[in-house]
Formats: sequence, C-alpha cells, structure tokens
Amino acid sequence: MKNIVLLGATGSIGDNVLSVIEQNKDSLNLYGIALNSNISKANQIINEHSPMFVYIEEANEILLEKSISEGSLSVLNGKAELKELLNDSNVDVIISAISGFAGLETTLMAAKTGKVILLANKESIVVAGDIILPLAKEYGSTIIPIDSEHNAIFQCLASEKNTNDVSKIIITASGGPFEGKKLLDLKDVTQKEALNHPNWDMGSKISIDSATLVNKCLELIEARYLFDLNEKYFELVIHPQSIIHSIVTYIDGSSLCHMSNPDMKVPISHALSDSNRLPINFLEIDFSSLELSFKNFPSDRKNLENIAREICNVGGSSGTIFNAANEIAVQDFLLNKIKFNDIYEVIYRTFDAITVSNNLNVEAIYEIDHQARMEAEKMVKSIT
Repeated sequence: MKNIVLLGATGSIGDNVLSVIEQNKDSLNLYGIALNSNISKANQIINEHSPMFVYIEEANEILLEKSISEGSLSVLNGKAELKELLNDSNVDVIISAISGFAGLETTLMAAKTGKVILLANKESIVVAGDIILPLAKEYGSTIIPIDSEHNAIFQCLASEKNTNDVSKIIITASGGPFEGKKLLDLKDVTQKEALNHPNWDMGSKISIDSATLVNKCLELIEARYLFDLNEKYFELVIHPQSIIHSIVTYIDGSSLCHMSNPDMKVPISHALSDSNRLPINFLEIDFSSLELSFKNFPSDRKNLENIAREICNVGGSSGTIFNAANEIAVQDFLLNKIKFNDIYEVIYRTFDAITVSNNLNVEAIYEIDHQARMEAEKMVKSIT
C-alpha cells in the first residue's frame, strides 16, 4: 500500500489524482492533503477518502475544524507541521499539484524528503530548476513528471540507459481554443472564448496559458531541466487532436511516441505504478477513424518561444521573471484589466525591463519574483 500526500488537493489535478486513488484502493491510500481555502471541497475529500492529516493555511484552520466531524483526522497548520507531514516515515509519495509560483515552497520541501515526488507544478522548475533538481539528487528524492507531455517523454525514455542516444524530442501542443488563428485576430476575444479549451477542462490559469501558448513555453523550460538536455533537442509542434503527447526520436532513426486520449489520469496512474501498471477507466483510441495532424509553432508567437529558449540557455533569474510576468498578465486578463493580446505585451516588456541575475538562491528567487510582479503591474497600467 502506497501512502500519498496530495498538495493542492482541491484543484483540477487533485481531482484526477483522487480518481486514480479511488480506482485503486487496494494499493493506494490518501494519507494526507494540503489546500488553501476551499473548505467545502476539503470536506468532500475527507468524507470520501478519510485521510489522516489535512494541512490548511493558518487563517482557515478554525473554519475547517468547525466544519469537520470528530474523528481521527488531524488538522495541521504552519509550515513546520507541513514539513513534518512530508517527512513522515509512513509517506511514500508526495504529489505536488499546487498551481503556479505558489507551489514553489512545498516543492522545495518535498525535494528534501528523499521520497518519490509526482510533479505537476511546472512553474517551480521554471523558476528554480537549478536549485530543486540538485536538492532532489542530494536528498535521494525521485521526481516523476505528471504533466502529460513530460510524462510521455519519461515513458519513451524509460527503456533507454541515458539520453545520449536521443536525436530530437517533440513536445506537442493542442493549440488551444484559437488554434490556426492569427494573433491579430485575437485582440477582442472574450474570457469565455479563451477559457473554452476544445480538448479538456482545466483551471482558469492553465486554460489561458494554453490559449496563449505560454504553457508550451513553460513546458519547454521544464523539459530542459527534467531531462538535462539542451533546448536545441526540443521542438514545439501544434497537434490539435492531443492524442500524441510527445515524440522521442533516437539517433538510429527510431521514433517512439506516447498516445492516449486527453486524460490526466493516464500520466498520474503511470507515475503511481511500479513494475505493474495501475488499471483505470479510460477512453480507448479509435484507431479505425483516427486522423492526426501536425503544424509548426505559430510564427507570430515565435518571440514567445525564443524567450523560453533564451531562459533555457541563460538560466539564473530569467525563468522567474518570465513566470511572474505571465502570472500577472493572466490574472489581470481574468480581472478584465487588459485584453487577450496584451498578455504577450506585458510578458515581453517585463522580460526586457529586468536584468537577469545568475547569483541565485531561494531568497533571491522570491525577491526577483516580487520585483517582476511589480514591474508587470506597471506594464499593465501603461497599456490601459
């Protein structure tokens, strides 16, 4: 039986993790959860999965304690108690599913536990890959990606001894709700249109990132760190059907791809498995009617990709600046402060305005993130 601590339990990734656990109760156990403020969702998880521990931000602790029934559940608050839970000898797997920069602190904690970490928080690697991966190695922690693209690469590389035989890796992108449209045609799109992904239903932040294609640039940076390969090995390709999630081409001309219908439970179940894969309910691919198409990454979004590749090569604080600018731009688009196309402008201007530093530590990352967010807000004001 694997005991799991789920960070970000009330989000969309958390929903998929809980579904996999529910379908494999004989081998998976939800030992603890962490959340921010969604009390009603926390109660639902507690009632259905009976975790022993629940961590919640201190300001919401009393609300949660009042709303749950008496029992063996322990309510934790404060980072010291969360750290204690992550290091509990009974815990086998930590799932990092907190969205955005907010997930950095807990991912850093997890990296120091020596446990298996299932990582869905790409932003923590984008801003602190140079710190998190060496920490994980130092403490003997194993990081397994559960983003569908990175898990696909992970699976295609699994039978190989190392990456020396890799010629190229293709990371696919659905193209989002505006696939095939020119950037100039998107200046007046609505929030509803931008959030309406054709292939899946995720949280608002990742949905907007998919619509802008920023998500694919974040994934490029994450892949560079996770697989320790130069950015030149990676190619971004639009694949509207979202059936092939990544393709690894080897130096002998062989290409291995990972295929599944869009479903986060597929990479999650793989990452939670051992020698035998975990069974889940899934929609089979209908190969008799399958049509697959691929297109180049849009030329009018190439500047975005170029910034991501620069971050891969430069490192330092560049990923923090890029991520902070994007998070502010997406937030302000959702608050109706800027238009859809302005998201790009905020990112470009903020990235150009702040000097990249290579003197990086955790404290510096938080300071640079704060600085970049302030600069991005200035850019928002200058646009509006």
